[in-house]
Amino acid sequence: MVDSTQIKEHAEVVGSDGAHVGTVDHTEGSDRIKLTRRDPNAGGEHHYIPLEWVDSVEGDRVRLNKTGEEAQAQWQSDGGQSSGTASM
Repeated sequence: MVDSTQIKEHAEVVGSDGAHVGTVDHTEGSDRIKLTRRDPNAGGEHHYIPLEWVDSVEGDRVRLNKTGEEAQAQWQSDGGQSSGTASM
């Protein structure tokens, strides 16, 4: 697993397919990333992804081990619910 200290605020988060997923707000604890709510993909609310989805950190880009579509289907919203229909 990637060290959470490598993940910087405002880094772009992309899926394994290179698709834009979101923008890092900050890491929460040692196990998840909070995405900004102002990102065009966010729909005005924060979303959370587990650190275990991170494949690599390349400068200001966080690459996931899921496609952009999979990540957005499975991310957690502010209310703690998955936004999509896929299960984690």
